[in-house]
Amino acid sequence: MTQSTDRYTAKVIGVTIAAAVGGFLFGFDSSVVNGAVDSIQENFALSSFVTGFAVAIALLGCAVGAWFAGRLADSWGRKKVMLLGSALFTISSVGSGFAFSVPDLMLWRVLGGLGIGIASVIAPAYISEIAPARYRGGLASLQQLAITVGIFAALLSDAVLQNAAGGPSNDLWFGLEAWRWMFLVGVAPALVYGFLATLIPESPRYLVGKHLDEEAARILGEISGEVNPNERVKEIRLTLRRESTSSFGDIRGPKFGLQPIVWVGITMAILQQLVGINAIFYYSTTLWKSVGFSENQSFVTSVITSVINVSMTFVAILFVDRFGRRNLLMIGSIGMFVGLVLAAVSFTQAVGSGDQLELPSPWGPVALVGANLFVVFFAATWGPIMWVMLGEMFPNRMRAVALGISTAANWVANFAITLAFPPLSDTIGLGFIYSFFAFFAILSFFFVKYKIRETKGMELEDMVV
Repeated sequence: MTQSTDRYTAKVIGVTIAAAVGGFLFGFDSSVVNGAVDSIQENFALSSFVTGFAVAIALLGCAVGAWFAGRLADSWGRKKVMLLGSALFTISSVGSGFAFSVPDLMLWRVLGGLGIGIASVIAPAYISEIAPARYRGGLASLQQLAITVGIFAALLSDAVLQNAAGGPSNDLWFGLEAWRWMFLVGVAPALVYGFLATLIPESPRYLVGKHLDEEAARILGEISGEVNPNERVKEIRLTLRRESTSSFGDIRGPKFGLQPIVWVGITMAILQQLVGINAIFYYSTTLWKSVGFSENQSFVTSVITSVINVSMTFVAILFVDRFGRRNLLMIGSIGMFVGLVLAAVSFTQAVGSGDQLELPSPWGPVALVGANLFVVFFAATWGPIMWVMLGEMFPNRMRAVALGISTAANWVANFAITLAFPPLSDTIGLGFIYSFFAFFAILSFFFVKYKIRETKGMELEDMVV
């Protein structure tokens, strides 16, 4: 039981926001490359495949960072791993901004990916561990809100910088092109994240695992508002089962070597990417230019889409603890399917090729409506709720490792889609690609219906395999 006071609610919200800045970095890194893609391709004379690889390679770093983040968090603590993520992203932002060759750029992108992968695991894990059960869905959704705000900030800064320079490839300040400044801007949020990580308390569940019961009880009482923090510490200890760090052995099971619940998490993480959300946010500016929008119109359209993304995330925050996770996910699957079908049909009507490709009336507006309808439903459901579920669905003893492997799967799927999108756009066309995304959107509906169990209102100590 927790004390229902505004004081404790304000404290736990403040701590959650600080942790969720990792999500801001996640979103910022995901989309800051959007405005730089064409300039990178032109500057280094790259093919569409190499361009896609240069964009996507950061996601391999994300997958590796996510894979190891859980074990690092159990060994070092959540706060120290947050600081590591901050340092890696800071270094990456500077290196990417001053990159002199494609291999050089790829190296810095991978390094930043490691930091983002770490942040993508630690933020939802920490938030789920610090938040009271009755608020946990809404608070965990702040992670996705931070991601969407990061996407918006990246696209807005890209638009402002390219507009100030008269184009992303033009010089802006100190002889550096605008696209380089798009990366350098990332230093600021990375440093803020590191600073905030020094201010927040350590996770009570980590502290219990390290036999620091008094400190864990103090944090549960002061931050989460637990009336009987010592009793909660005892509950946590019982569910941890042992006093050592999590290992891969904790998730082993009878279904292809893993526990069924872990496969559910992995599948959910992959499906979130196979609906194509990041194809829109990595390549939206290039996408709209390819179907007849001017460069300025493409940047403005991308920013508008990101505003919709931010706004609709509040729907999840408001309703996830009222309507439940499963209901919102299934509604989202249907809405995403409809939007993607509209976009797919529109893109099959494209005429011309290469730089002359365009959508005749009325298919341009229909494609725009379909893409944004998809974003509306993704942002209100699958965007935030997948992270809520991954942060809370696993039993304590396996949470860090299972969350890490599920998040790594999310990043690998992200990498595959990001890498494949440019060359496939040139070969099979956008209509087929968006049909592919639509197929997985409707598949996600049946996956949720038959495989996802509701976790609304449950304490983490009550999660079972």
